[in-house]
Amino acid sequence: MDHFDIRGGVMHAEGVNLDSLADAVGTPFYCYSSATIERHFQVFADAVAGLGDGDPLVAFAVKANPNLSVLATLARLGAGADVVSGGEMARALAAGVPANRIVFSGVGKQPHEMAAGIEAGILQFNVESEAEIGMLAAVAAAHDARVDIAIRVNPAVNPGTHAKISTGGQDSKFGIPIERAHAAFVMAAGHASLNPVGLAAHIGSQLTDLSPIESCITRLGELAQGLRGAGHGVSRIDVGGGLGVPYRADQPAPPLPSVYAEMVARATRGWDCRLIFEPGRMIVGNAGVMVAGVILVKQGTTKTFVVTDAGMNDLLRPSLYGAWHDIRALRPRGDTMVATVVGPVCESGDTFAEDRTIEAVGAGDRIAFMTAGAYGATMASTYNSRPLVPEVMVKGDAWSVVSERNQPAAMLALDARAPWL
Repeated sequence: MDHFDIRGGVMHAEGVNLDSLADAVGTPFYCYSSATIERHFQVFADAVAGLGDGDPLVAFAVKANPNLSVLATLARLGAGADVVSGGEMARALAAGVPANRIVFSGVGKQPHEMAAGIEAGILQFNVESEAEIGMLAAVAAAHDARVDIAIRVNPAVNPGTHAKISTGGQDSKFGIPIERAHAAFVMAAGHASLNPVGLAAHIGSQLTDLSPIESCITRLGELAQGLRGAGHGVSRIDVGGGLGVPYRADQPAPPLPSVYAEMVARATRGWDCRLIFEPGRMIVGNAGVMVAGVILVKQGTTKTFVVTDAGMNDLLRPSLYGAWHDIRALRPRGDTMVATVVGPVCESGDTFAEDRTIEAVGAGDRIAFMTAGAYGATMASTYNSRPLVPEVMVKGDAWSVVSERNQPAAMLALDARAPWL
């Protein structure tokens, strides 16, 4: 469910007319619905409440959408944060996420990022290699600290998602191979500055089949049982995230959070561990759209091109993954056209949709790329010296620009000529 619908012939985000908003802000821009974010988080949190031993932690995957207002909205609801960089951690803290609800994941944590996490007092580090265990131990010792860690396991489970967002296969860069995870836990326990308290796994994103997730969780449970049998304490298990969202109406809907929670309850029965979840896309995906203007409609030899003022630098997913986003007119007229929707970037890959039936549009019209709240603005760039796309949040009838468009002059100001030029 989302809060984007047609009222009086024009698309609204909650109570805000998106066409009028485009007049005020300019296109392209991202728009996020507070009501959708709040509802999706609450539905997930309610579904997993009571699972495991103690209060489960729902740690929003910041990489999905690190906008400060998005994070602050979630922080007020009690969300934690799953971060993969020092920058994401700083954003989560600035948004009001308590440090003891932050989990630091990622394969390439640098010593200064580890130090920042230690100084902030975050809940735990999910370590992803034996080399990282040694590095973190040294940083923690230098800070005279003992930090909680979980061993991130690579469970060798094929999640059945796109290869570029699959993280659980045996050749993935993520996690420690499951056959070495027990030894890695023991290795970590040998460092006085580390306190291994748990296990973690995350097999991929946009998952629509619960079977691979259940297989992964089952393997974590077997590993935890073996560690406990050897005398090690396992009090937390991070089961990851990755639940998909419905990008296309003609494809089966992903499992509901309630169905996911039933599976987790079954797979973790008797574990006696605090559970950690890392939802990202399913919280914010349908909570955002990207609004773009139609520059012109161009007739090719065999194709009709709708050329928009948004490019692949603004929304990378279609070019990077071949991802689908529904494309809707802000003011639908009731007729359709077959078009290839493209941007102005000087790349053939700057294509959003190929020969797709869409609502008819012409020069000066505006369109919305739906389900763009996750991995949208956060992956944007300034390629072709194009300014970063602004972000707007709405709540009821109110709206606010929550990330400004950086203008060409501001971009130029960041450059400096070499002294010999």
